[in-house]
Amino acid sequence: MPLAEGWRDVRRVLAVRLDHLGDVLMSTPALGALRESLPEVHLALWCSPAGAALAPHLSDVDEVIVYDAPWVKGTASRVAEADGQMLAQLAGRHFDAAVIFTVCTQSALPAALMCRLAGIPLRLAHSRENPYELLTHWVPDPEPQQAQRHEVERQLALVGSVGLRTRDERLRFHCREADRVAVRALLSGIGLADGEPYVVVHPGASAASRRWPAARFGAAADAIARETGCLVVYTGSRAEATLVGEAQAAMRQRSVSLAGQLAIGELAALLEQARVLVSNNSGPVHLTAALGTPVVDLYALTNPQHTPWQVPHRVLNHDVPCRNCLKSVCPQGHHDCLRKVEPQAVVAAALQLMGADRPTTATGHPRPTEAAWA
Repeated sequence: MPLAEGWRDVRRVLAVRLDHLGDVLMSTPALGALRESLPEVHLALWCSPAGAALAPHLSDVDEVIVYDAPWVKGTASRVAEADGQMLAQLAGRHFDAAVIFTVCTQSALPAALMCRLAGIPLRLAHSRENPYELLTHWVPDPEPQQAQRHEVERQLALVGSVGLRTRDERLRFHCREADRVAVRALLSGIGLADGEPYVVVHPGASAASRRWPAARFGAAADAIARETGCLVVYTGSRAEATLVGEAQAAMRQRSVSLAGQLAIGELAALLEQARVLVSNNSGPVHLTAALGTPVVDLYALTNPQHTPWQVPHRVLNHDVPCRNCLKSVCPQGHHDCLRKVEPQAVVAAALQLMGADRPTTATGHPRPTEAAWA
């Protein structure tokens, strides 16, 4: 498909992704399509403070503009004056086009209005309702009522609607050598020799409905360490240190916690060399997928569109009638889709991924495996 009218002439593009870090990562193949189809374009990413942490690691992006949008879920206090300042900032950059990436539960129209008021002539997004002149390129949104695609496929379809394509649909993250050096020093400091195997366990998640019980993480991690001899390294934010401590308390084997100690680049360097990641479905899962490390994903059945993308993985949950609820708090109050997953299933999945051959593609990257559903 050739580029749609007007898109061949754009020189400055604003890519809009105003939600979470993992959502930005799942948009990187679409950002790659922008870069590959328009190699001379200046590509700016308009993102949240959380997404901005990825800025040094996104090779396709030339500039990051940070905005805590009031129409996206957040916890910080926001003042209306900031919206006017952001509008002026966008107008001053003279973008030719905007591509607005959203999940199916979000509306693109607030961002579209900002882009229109900023004088951006081409505006592309999914929308369920008729956007009239807010969008110049409207892709009717069939999700979630009529169809459900992986989040990566959703964003590739969006840019593909105007002829923007990529030959490489993997997630993208540039791991810096300085971060690798820092992590090697950190691991040496906790007694792990260079090349000695370890597994990473991440028991946190931003939404309560997506958290497997921390003690079960500990039970599974203990068995994995006992079966493989690998050191268990826990990760998480500083606020998740209590969860990590609860998981460690359920273990007899040695483990270490790096909760609150790693910047995003250092976390990536840690994950890059891990034998496997065991995690709730959260940002580190998508970061790990970008790095090609196998993932055991404790996946609450809130939204089926965010599974690990093109990486060896196992997705574990328990089927429930209330699946695909799209809620951040379990509406039934039982969390059965996660709580009924037993630690033995997690151990079996991790051992399978650690022991299986990992055939590679012609470019040397691991081929994806089928997800195993508990």
